[in-house]
Amino acid sequence: MIVLGIESSCDETAAALVRDDGLIVSDVVASQVKLHAPFGGVVPELASRAHMRNLVPVLEQALGEDGLDKVDAIAVTNGPGLVGALLVGVQAAKAMAMVRGLPLVGVNHLVGHLLSVALHREGEPHTAPEMPFIALVASGGHTALYEVRGSEDVEQLGQTRDDAAGEAFDKVAKLLGLGYPGGPRIDALAAKGEAGRVPLPRPMKRRSSLDFSFSGLKTAVAQQVRERGVPEDDAGLADFCASFQSVVITSLVDKSIAACKQRKVPRLVITGGVAANRGLRALAAERCAREGIEAFLPPPRTCTDNAAMIAYAGACRLRQRGDDDGLGLPIFSRSPILGAKPGSAASKRYRSMRLPRE
Repeated sequence: MIVLGIESSCDETAAALVRDDGLIVSDVVASQVKLHAPFGGVVPELASRAHMRNLVPVLEQALGEDGLDKVDAIAVTNGPGLVGALLVGVQAAKAMAMVRGLPLVGVNHLVGHLLSVALHREGEPHTAPEMPFIALVASGGHTALYEVRGSEDVEQLGQTRDDAAGEAFDKVAKLLGLGYPGGPRIDALAAKGEAGRVPLPRPMKRRSSLDFSFSGLKTAVAQQVRERGVPEDDAGLADFCASFQSVVITSLVDKSIAACKQRKVPRLVITGGVAANRGLRALAAERCAREGIEAFLPPPRTCTDNAAMIAYAGACRLRQRGDDDGLGLPIFSRSPILGAKPGSAASKRYRSMRLPRE
């Protein structure tokens, strides 16, 4: 089975073809980074309009000469995300599914990230973890820990109480005058600096909770900048970035390993946009090796927002349930979840999109 995936939840317009065994046939992403950079973050209205311009060319490139002829089903992100951005992808998916009579499934963006570790490309080495595994999803909008027992059996163990890790990176980068997006710029500078040179607080260090918090850290950085200004020399700026990044990634890795120990699950997956951070990847690999935990770190291009993960999650949902109401949205809680089973009367209807509560 080949599934067409469509992703438009934020500022990446993406389409991909993926087999139900996780093999990526095509994967196309149109980035909006240059569009939003002058504003220091994503502007929802601009993102929606860019999706409208980009979606058809992205789909044409992903589908190739055969178009929809070899597509067996369509999966589309239906939340969480920017409402206007989501609508662009969802309406396109509904139209194509109706016209061609193809099964349509709505995919929670976070489920896509959780299952992205199963994706692989022709000729590339790949090892997917056995289930259950603990997964950290760290991105600009989300930072949370999950136990994944199956594609339809996921439990949330902890989440950020305020800012997401990626949001903290972007805001601190703005305070330091590094521009947008902040994560890659801080990561590059941190590699040249020495962590600990700038004293910053470790959030929730002494708490056993698996929740995260980064707003206090961001406030501490802002206070340092107000009192002492942004370091004027390259070495000082690199040390500042290294100190900040060390606090963030240590918090992420500490909580992730704690979750593995609490649940007695010796497998850890780290994904989401922040998982492309080189410092995080190195620290996670080192600490997991020391603790006897298998670390699974998907390639950076698979960690960031893409449609391949949506296509694969859709394929898993189709295998488990068959065609449902098209756009049912699973809602995460602190207990085993993944949405109520669809009623048989609705199994072949396409309903209006149901958006998550932010």
